[in-house]
Amino acid sequence: MLVRVRAASLNFRDLLVADHMYGALPETVVPLSDGAGEIAALGEGVSGLVPGQRVAGAFYPDWITGPITAAARTRSLGANMDGMLAQYALLPAHAAIPVPDHLSDEEAATLPCAGLTAWNALFNVAALQPGQDVLLIGSGGVSVFALQFARMAGARIIILSGSAEKRARLAEMGAHHLIDYKASPDWHKDVMQLTDGRGVDVVVEVGGPGTLEKSMQSVRVGGTIVAIGFVAQEGAGVAPRLVIGKSVNLQGITVGNCAQFHEMNRALSLHELKPAIGHVFAMDDVKDAYALQRRAGHFGKIVIKVD
Repeated sequence: MLVRVRAASLNFRDLLVADHMYGALPETVVPLSDGAGEIAALGEGVSGLVPGQRVAGAFYPDWITGPITAAARTRSLGANMDGMLAQYALLPAHAAIPVPDHLSDEEAATLPCAGLTAWNALFNVAALQPGQDVLLIGSGGVSVFALQFARMAGARIIILSGSAEKRARLAEMGAHHLIDYKASPDWHKDVMQLTDGRGVDVVVEVGGPGTLEKSMQSVRVGGTIVAIGFVAQEGAGVAPRLVIGKSVNLQGITVGNCAQFHEMNRALSLHELKPAIGHVFAMDDVKDAYALQRRAGHFGKIVIKVD
C-alpha cells in the first residue's frame, strides 16, 4: 500500500545508519524507521484497511507475530529498505498499523521503535506486575515511554538523569524516585537503598557498556534486565559472576512484532496515553534534528513534520 507520510521521528539507531555502523546497507536509502500518515492507495486484494485511514509503519515489516527470527530481521525500515522520511512510503498491508484516534500524526510517528521497544521490554519480556520496582536510564524515547507504561501498570519507577530540568519533567510524568547519576556515580547503591537492599525487579537497559554492570548490581536476585541499547559506550565489561550469582534474566530485544504493535495501541487508546515529544522540526531542518539527537539534548522524542 501507499502511505502519505505526515510525520517521522528519530531514534539512536538512525545515527548508526547515518554513520555506516549498522551493518551492510544499500548505497542509498530513505532514512528513519518511524513514521505515520494516512493510506493514499491500496494494493489489489487488500482488506480491512481503507484509503484515508491513519497508520504507522512497522519497524520490521516481515515480523508479524511470534519470536524474532533471522528471516524477520532481514528487512527493516530506514536501514536495508527505504524508511519513512519521505512524502510517500510503500508498505506491506500487514505492516501498516492503524494508530489510536487520540494521537496526532506527530505523536503516532513516535510509536514504531521507541514505543514498541518499551512495551515489549516491560510486558512481553519482563512480564511486569503491579507493585514491582522498575529502573530506567535517562530521558530518551524508550525510557520515557517505559516510564509511562510502567506508571500505567502500577509499578514503582526509579529513573536516572543527569539534568535537573529533565528530572523535574520526569517527576511530573510520575517517576517515584529520581537519581542524579552525575552527582552519584555509584548510583546502584542509591537503587539498593531505595529498595531496602532488595534491588529492582526490572531494568530497561539502554546504556550498554557504560551502565550494564551497575544495572546488574541494581537488580534483585532473579530479576530481569532487558538490554535494548548501547548509548553509553564507555565502560567495563560485565563480570559473569553478577549474572550467575544473582540468577539474573538478561534478555536482549530488538523492537517488537506487528501483533505487539496492535496490543500496545489498544492500551494507548484505553488510557489515552500521549507520547512525550521534545522537539518538532520541519523537513528543511532535518540536519538540526539529527544534531540534536546526536548530542542527546532532547527529552522524549524528536519529530520531523513531513510537508
